[in-house]
Amino acid sequence: MTSTTDKKHLRRLGHKLKPVVIIASKGLTNAVNAEIDRALSDHELIKVKFSAGDRATKKILGEQICRSQNAESIQAVGNILLIFRRANKPNPRLSNLLRQ
Repeated sequence: MTSTTDKKHLRRLGHKLKPVVIIASKGLTNAVNAEIDRALSDHELIKVKFSAGDRATKKILGEQICRSQNAESIQAVGNILLIFRRANKPNPRLSNLLRQ
């Protein structure tokens, strides 16, 4: 679990990121889960965009994503979820943490 200071830093880094995964009305499919896993492995800090659903649905989907990916929700604003999972061997060219 990250500290409050770390979360603030991650929110600053995530501010300029674009969503790498967009979840449509079909919800959390195996393909979407695989893409989120790949993106987290490569970038460590990513944005996920929900294109459909009400507030409760988005909250449930966000919790499912974090639980299934062993990731941590850093911030949820509107249709955007910022999530973080530290990589075992981060790639300096791809990691959003190391490139900043």
